[in-house]
Amino acid sequence: MDCVKKGEWLQIEVPLEWNQVSIDRILKEKWKVPKKLLHQFRMEKRVQVNGEIVTRWDQQLKKGDKLQVRLFIAEEYGVDPQYIPIEVCYEDDHLLIVNKPAGIDTHPNAGERDTLANAVAYHYQMGGLQTKVRHIHRLDHDTSGGVVFAKHALAGPVLDQMLEKRLISRTYIAFVHGNVKQKKGTVTAKIGRDRHHPTRRRVSNTGDVAITHYEVLNYYSKVNVTLVKLKLDTGRTHQIRVHMGHLGHPIVGDVLYGGKLEGIKRQALHAEHIHFIHPFTNESIDVEIPWSEDIKTFQKTLA
Repeated sequence: MDCVKKGEWLQIEVPLEWNQVSIDRILKEKWKVPKKLLHQFRMEKRVQVNGEIVTRWDQQLKKGDKLQVRLFIAEEYGVDPQYIPIEVCYEDDHLLIVNKPAGIDTHPNAGERDTLANAVAYHYQMGGLQTKVRHIHRLDHDTSGGVVFAKHALAGPVLDQMLEKRLISRTYIAFVHGNVKQKKGTVTAKIGRDRHHPTRRRVSNTGDVAITHYEVLNYYSKVNVTLVKLKLDTGRTHQIRVHMGHLGHPIVGDVLYGGKLEGIKRQALHAEHIHFIHPFTNESIDVEIPWSEDIKTFQKTLA
């Protein structure tokens, strides 16, 4: 799709599939614009066609029309910009994918600093961008890998819905204790809170549905450790950690779920790949997230 930023406006050249489709329907059905944001668009006259403010939202578009939406407006970051070195793996006008280091939270709780969100705010500031920091999903404090951020008010809800509908595929790798003999499998055990521990989760019949697919990549017989690739159909807190512990193969370094600190000082879990169809350009986005140095070093010790 021909989609370009022009100052504060996003301009889309209407494709054939949108011919004779109303502006209202495109915003509501194609982009799933939330009601509150749609109201803002109307009140603030933030939608144009061919340079003219839209007055009739049932107006039908024609192929080749220029649909313009004022999206790129200045906003407060929502967190304090703070210099923390981060690795940007993908960025365009709509979204950002960052390689989160282990040992930091994705976003602040109760005003704390030193989080990935603070680092992203600084990255925006250095690039001359003033927009709210919107994370689409999170990773645990001691998990490394790719995290997606939305860069404007429409990208946030659009990407949120894509994640909810499993249209954003995230692949993880983990080093787990023991020999996982079944080369491919799926764990469907429900996950709930552990009433005996404030942060721990557990497999529970009354918990939330949780589905994890795994595949064995390598077995290191000398140390009895298996490297597995994992994909999630759901996004429960600590899902991979709980499910691998439930299988009897806790993640190396994950002491909360039965793992042992052997050659690495945190759980050996990394989100290494993100794939989705871009909601604004329709491009296929495939992003590899490089392994962190501690995981690469740990793997070398296993060979």
